[in-house]
Amino acid sequence: MRALVTGGAGFIGSHIVDALRAAGHEAFVLDDLSSGSHDNLPADVPVYELDIRDTEGVARVFDEVRPEWVSHQAAQMSVSRSVREPSFDAQVNVLGLLNILENAVRVGVQRVTFASSGGALYGDVYTPATEAAAAAPISPYGITKWVGEQYLQFFAKMHGLQSVALRYANVYGPRQNPHGEAGVVAVFTTRMLNGEGTRINGDGKYIRDYVYVGDVARANLMAMTRELPEKSSAFNIGTATGTDVNELNRMIAQACRTELQQRGIDRDVPAPEHGPHRDGDIRSSLVDATKAGEVLGWQPSRAIDAGLRETVGWFAGRELQAAVGG
Repeated sequence: MRALVTGGAGFIGSHIVDALRAAGHEAFVLDDLSSGSHDNLPADVPVYELDIRDTEGVARVFDEVRPEWVSHQAAQMSVSRSVREPSFDAQVNVLGLLNILENAVRVGVQRVTFASSGGALYGDVYTPATEAAAAAPISPYGITKWVGEQYLQFFAKMHGLQSVALRYANVYGPRQNPHGEAGVVAVFTTRMLNGEGTRINGDGKYIRDYVYVGDVARANLMAMTRELPEKSSAFNIGTATGTDVNELNRMIAQACRTELQQRGIDRDVPAPEHGPHRDGDIRSSLVDATKAGEVLGWQPSRAIDAGLRETVGWFAGRELQAAVGG
């Protein structure tokens, strides 16, 4: 099958490309490369460097690729930026999505999977939320994800376009961008490996459900390939296990110390500092992925300690090359 992955040169999208190719499918990428990179992809994957809001450009890509599946990962993904720039957030996350959906209908795409957000949709929850929980977004980012899901349902009813919204918990792992406002694991890891201090927002008692990117990519593949009972579905993709930022910082620090020692690098991991609370942040976010297990056959395979060790090892291979003379 031919699959078009928007945002496919980015963190999650590139892992979806890997999963598609490993399963024997053709993968094509549409990405403006604002945060993604060709380095995340095999050299033979076709990449169309384009903004999803570019109406004519997106239409040309759909005409050329004629995809049977679309995995829509491209997005404005920063909660704090959505608070500062809600209009920009809506342009990318709503108008960009509509551009993709309209072209999907036009060329006869069979199924669209959509990167939604469990944490942004459910608001503050202290026990794992199921898909039946009421939407309670408190940031423009969460609002646009909720609106996106409503558009998926509309296109399913009006045009018969099958769609799957995957409500991610907090995704982490190799290839995560450490330079933007999102991605606390990547930010903490790169700073610690380089002997720099980290900053924890507020008191650090912000509980999140961290899910490994390889598990998320596998969920996307299943959402594209499994038989589904409904034209439009939504599934939580997470672990139902909470970790606060203070504990996350401690776990990453320990993994970084181990990595540095194994490489013979005598470098300290500084203690974190605490900064102000960040606007738009919720206190606790946990999702229940039971439905994904029952319908898709998906379950997370990486516990957070193992996933963090793999992630730190990947970043160490990049960040510490100079230190070991590589």
